[in-house]
Amino acid sequence: MSKYIVKRLLFVIIAFFGVSLLIFTLLYFTPGDPARMILGDDALEEEILKLREELGLNQPYLKRYLDYIWGILHGDFGFSYVTGRPVTKDILARFPVTMKLAVLSTLVALIIAIPLGVASALHQNSIIDNLARLTALLGVSMPQFWQAILFILLFALKLRWLPASGSYDWYYWILPSITVGIHMASTIMRITRSSVLETMKNDYVMTAIAKGTPGLLVILRHVLKNAMIPIITVIGLRFGNALSGSVVVESIFALPGLGKLIVDSIKARDYPIVQGSVLLISVSYCLINLLMDLLYTFINPQIKEQLSEE
Repeated sequence: MSKYIVKRLLFVIIAFFGVSLLIFTLLYFTPGDPARMILGDDALEEEILKLREELGLNQPYLKRYLDYIWGILHGDFGFSYVTGRPVTKDILARFPVTMKLAVLSTLVALIIAIPLGVASALHQNSIIDNLARLTALLGVSMPQFWQAILFILLFALKLRWLPASGSYDWYYWILPSITVGIHMASTIMRITRSSVLETMKNDYVMTAIAKGTPGLLVILRHVLKNAMIPIITVIGLRFGNALSGSVVVESIFALPGLGKLIVDSIKARDYPIVQGSVLLISVSYCLINLLMDLLYTFINPQIKEQLSEE
């Protein structure tokens, strides 16, 4: 088991350096001059050249990348071109907002997807099943930005039940969480349905039903528990996507999270902020997948035995 964890941690490290190289290369060849963006179009050419030298933008590609990695290994992600503050400080101030949105959205998705997926599987090819699959299809087909705007127009402007933007109190999080949660629930519901249908064909489920075990107990103890492996997998993936894919939702609802910070930094050519944010999201995604793999061992002891033998 410990060897497996070490292997996965090594994979996280490799992914970290791979993502750092990719994002650094993309931003290096992105058109636009950060120095000119900072000083403005009216700045003198001498001032721009001086600022480029101070920021190290005139250095060769390889030297800039090696200096960047060396700084990261020492806990230094650089300084923001716009604010002049340490990148780590700006990112860590925004990351809790993005994490909160991802957690709330996942809770919304689970409340919708698990009961709906189980009900759809238990009533296969019925009206309930058809409505559930139609709902999942609509949820996964609607773009999040369109869904967010629709919710704002309906619940904020027309009905005036909820605020349109901000994060000042708990009810400010309702619309953003539902917007992301519905999109997540669509995928989780379909996986839950297919996994439950597959599990219900097993002999131990038929035996439990033949013994007269109550239906709810059969679902909770035999069906849902053994169907959780693929469900947990997709939950982990969707949670990671919520961390990285909430850029549009945070921008529309004006949430001061990491997604909105990335959008603002891209517009301002604030490359250190973009690089640090993407690296943090990538590492978080890898750690979430590792956590999901470890969670498998508590659900299915056979997986733990297989990992111990490796």
